[in-house]
Amino acid sequence: MESAEQEISDQRLLKGARARAAIARHAADVASAEGLTGLSLGRLAGDLGVSKSGVATLFGTKENLQLAAVQSAREVFIEHVVTPAFTEARGMPRLRAFIDHWFDYIGEPVFPGGCFRVAGVVEFDSRPGPVRDALAADRADWFAVLEKEIGRAQEQGFLTGQDPHTLAFQLDAIVGAANTAVRMGDPGAIATARGIVYALIGAKA
Repeated sequence: MESAEQEISDQRLLKGARARAAIARHAADVASAEGLTGLSLGRLAGDLGVSKSGVATLFGTKENLQLAAVQSAREVFIEHVVTPAFTEARGMPRLRAFIDHWFDYIGEPVFPGGCFRVAGVVEFDSRPGPVRDALAADRADWFAVLEKEIGRAQEQGFLTGQDPHTLAFQLDAIVGAANTAVRMGDPGAIATARGIVYALIGAKA
């Protein structure tokens, strides 16, 4: 009897986790185009055809929903940009792979509004609180990944004399600008940005 009750409880937890993940993913889609401040429990419930009370049970508050959207977007970025690059050798090959997948991520956007991080940081850069903190932590983690790989490339004799943080900052600025240009309808934005980046790191586009 206890085993059966435990199984039912486990199934409910799994169902709840799946529902939470699906709602958070849709929240990230919406926020990428309309902003995190535009999210609401009722809006998402209506979009997904579920009850508002059900969404409220899973998230509790709008802020929790925003945080879940940030986390979901982070996971998508890791899936599309970070993880695929780990098939390449450390150092310059992996750094180049990060950059290639990063451009793919904004060139054929996974989110309706393009790069979620660019949109979120611009929206919350001057709004102190947990959501800003989550976005800042995600940005810092990505910089740390880039800086680590730049450091490895330098150990291999590439990118000599460059400060890893400065280079990571430049890469982020260029790709962020390309994302904005793509959203504004510039058809040559990706090619232009690629050329700038590869000139910066001394690689062929």
